Amino acid sequence: MDQEMNMKFMQIAMKYLPEAKEMLDQKGIEIDMENLQSVLNLLMQVMGDAYELGKQEAKQ
Repeated sequence: MDQEMNMKFMQIAMKYLPEAKEMLDQKGIEIDMENLQSVLNLLMQVMGDAYELGKQEAKQ
């Protein structure tokens, strides 16, 4: 995946990260910035997989 797409995914993930943190806070799950980075990386992997799947389906 190219750097430009990675940046777009990062922007999308950052958009939803506060909502994810709020959900965790409401459940009493404390998470620091280092652990949030892990969540952010996971979100980016999910978006990358979804993007690749969409790209494959568009070719069909």
